[in-house]
Amino acid sequence: MDRIRIVGGNALSGRIPISGAKNAALPLMIASLMTDDTLTLENVPHLADVEQLIRILGNHGVDYSVNGRREKQNGSYSRTIHFTARQIVDTTAPYELVSKMRASFWVIGPLLARMGEAKVSLPGGCAIGTRPVDLFIDGLQALGVSIDIENGYVIAKAPKGLIGARYVFPKVSVGATHVLMMAAALARGQTVLENAAREPEIVNLADCLNAMGARIRGAGTPTITIDGVDRLSGARVAVIPDRIETGTYAMAVAMTGGDVLLEGARPDLLENALDVLRQTGAEITPTNAGIRVKRNGAGISPVDVTTEPFPGFPTDLQAQFMGLMTMSKGKSRITETIFENRFMHVQELARLGAHITLAGQTAIVEGVSKLKGAPVMATDLRASVSLVIAGLAAEGETTVNRVYHLDRGFERLEEKLSGCGATIERITG
Repeated sequence: MDRIRIVGGNALSGRIPISGAKNAALPLMIASLMTDDTLTLENVPHLADVEQLIRILGNHGVDYSVNGRREKQNGSYSRTIHFTARQIVDTTAPYELVSKMRASFWVIGPLLARMGEAKVSLPGGCAIGTRPVDLFIDGLQALGVSIDIENGYVIAKAPKGLIGARYVFPKVSVGATHVLMMAAALARGQTVLENAAREPEIVNLADCLNAMGARIRGAGTPTITIDGVDRLSGARVAVIPDRIETGTYAMAVAMTGGDVLLEGARPDLLENALDVLRQTGAEITPTNAGIRVKRNGAGISPVDVTTEPFPGFPTDLQAQFMGLMTMSKGKSRITETIFENRFMHVQELARLGAHITLAGQTAIVEGVSKLKGAPVMATDLRASVSLVIAGLAAEGETTVNRVYHLDRGFERLEEKLSGCGATIERITG
C-alpha cells in the first residue's frame, strides 16, 4: 500500500496550479444522465473519486471519452471528458458501487427525472458521520415521488413524471440541494427550494444545467427557483477551481513559510477562509493569475474558527486549519458544526507532538514551538492532508500511511509540493 514520506523544515516557494474541484466535478458528471446528448466537461481533475464515478455512470449506460492531457506547469494537468447517456440501460445503483462513494447516491435525482424510476442503495456508514439521506427522500416526495425502502435500497417511482413544488430544507444540505435541483429541472411546473445550500459547487451545477436548457435562478442564494422544461440538451461546461485544494495549499504555505502563487485559484470561492488565514499572519494577495500566499518568519497567530455552510468557514478545511494551529503562538478553539465525528485526525496530530484537547465538538489547540516527525495514519480525505501540512513543518521524517484517502481528492499532491521545495515523495508497496 502506498505511503507518503516527508522530511519537514523547508519553506515553500514557487507556483502550484489549482485543479478542478472534485466536489463540483462529481455532480456535473451525474448531470450527464439527464440528456441523451453529449455533456462535455472541461478542467476535470484526475482523482480516484472521479474514476470511480465514471465506472458507476457506465453501469447506467453512460459512455465517455477523454481528450488528450493538456500539460501544465509542475506536471499537473486538467482533462476534458465527454459524457453521453444515449440510453439508460439500468436504473439500479447497487450497494457494491454506492458503498464506495456516497455521492453516487445522487444519481437518484437524474434517473427519476429522465426515467421516472430509480432503485438506489442506501450509502451506509461514513468515517466522518452518518450523513443520512432523509432530506433527499423528503424533498423527492415533495416532488411527487413515491418511495419505499426495502432491503437497504431506496425504491423511488414517479411514473407520471415529477411535479414542481415548494420545499424548505430543515437544514442546509449540499447533496440534497444538488439532487433536488437536478430532479426539478425536468419536473412539470415550478419548484422553489428554500434554505438551499449556497456553495460555489451548487452555482457551477446550476450554470451547467442552464447551459443544457434548464431554467434555474437564484443558485448561490438560500432560495432557488426552477421552472421545469421538457428535455435538456448537451453543453460544454468548465469545472470551477477547487477551493478546498486552494485553502489547503494556502495553509501549507502559512505553516512552513515561503511565497507561493496558487495558479488559477479564485478568491471569491473561499473569502472566509482567506480572511482567517490573514488573521494568522499570512499575506494573501489576489492577482490576475490566482492567489499569492506569503508568510515571513514572524510566527503563526492563534485564531478561533467555527465551521459553517458557505459562505462560512468550510468543514473541509477544518482538519488542515487544525494542523496549522498546532504551531501557533497561543491557544485556538476549533468548533465543528457540520459533521459529528470529524476530529479523528486529533490523535494522529498528537503523534507529531501537537497538544489538542477535545470538549464535545470543540478542539482546543495549544500551539507548540516544534513538531517531530513520526509514522501517522490517514483516516479520511481531509484528515490525511492535515497530517501532510503538519509533516511539512515537523522536524525529521513523517510517514503518512493509507494515502488512498489523499488520492480521492488531491491531484498529484506530492508533485505539486515538491515542485515548491518540499521534501516529499510517494513510496509504493
